[in-house]
Amino acid sequence: MDKTPTPSRDTVLSDDKYIVPGLIRGLQVLQAFTPDNREMTLSDIARQLGTTRSAAFRTVYTLAHQGYLLHNPQTARYTLGPAVLRLGYGYLATRELVEVALPELEKLRDATDWSAHLGVRDGRFVLYMLRVPSHMGLASIVHVGSRLPAAGTTMGRVLLADLSEEELIRLFRDETYQNAPGQTPRSLSEVAAQWKRDRHARSIVQVGSFETGIVSIAAPVRDIEGNVVAAINATQAASADRVDSIDETVRQEVERTADAITRLLGGLPKPSSRISNG
Repeated sequence: MDKTPTPSRDTVLSDDKYIVPGLIRGLQVLQAFTPDNREMTLSDIARQLGTTRSAAFRTVYTLAHQGYLLHNPQTARYTLGPAVLRLGYGYLATRELVEVALPELEKLRDATDWSAHLGVRDGRFVLYMLRVPSHMGLASIVHVGSRLPAAGTTMGRVLLADLSEEELIRLFRDETYQNAPGQTPRSLSEVAAQWKRDRHARSIVQVGSFETGIVSIAAPVRDIEGNVVAAINATQAASADRVDSIDETVRQEVERTADAITRLLGGLPKPSSRISNG
């Protein structure tokens, strides 16, 4: 006869209306697998959860269906599945990107005395993950964790340029374009036109297009498969409104830094002779 189940952690969490009990149970199941406890039956898992077999079954079934658990019908035991590895890879890849990029951005800042940033795409936004301020202490509206419209920023444009036309249209089809700052595109057709200009650009330059009085130069960071996984940029106060007044040396330093991070990640830069301005 099965032992009487111990009180479930769901009881402790029930007073918090924002907690999702099913998600908590799923995470508890995954955390129950350890190097010393690699395989478990449904009964084993139920005991770990402090619940009955029937109550644990739906959680286990869902995890197995999504690839987070593997079921061996001959032994009736479960083991962790390959989907767990994908979660870990995503965390490690993001951590590796930040760790690899930071010293390179510091070199970029020291070589140009411009502020340097690294960002990744988060839907229609660019998420700032690193910021290395210039020694001049230039004030900026961005900080680590900022999310700015991708279509209006140099790093965002670099990230969008790697999408297919179908992906771009699907991403922006429902955009309202309300309160778009500066010269940010205000329609799907404007986004698509900008995307076509950016497609093969080695780097992207904007002067005051998003943030008044700020010049920004961005370039892509690629992974081992050639996909754009991040973007970097350098920013400084702009004393002119003409793109052709930008120091060519700074643009080359931004491109060199992006290529260096790409190589450190095992990727290979894709050369192009064109620059997208605007």
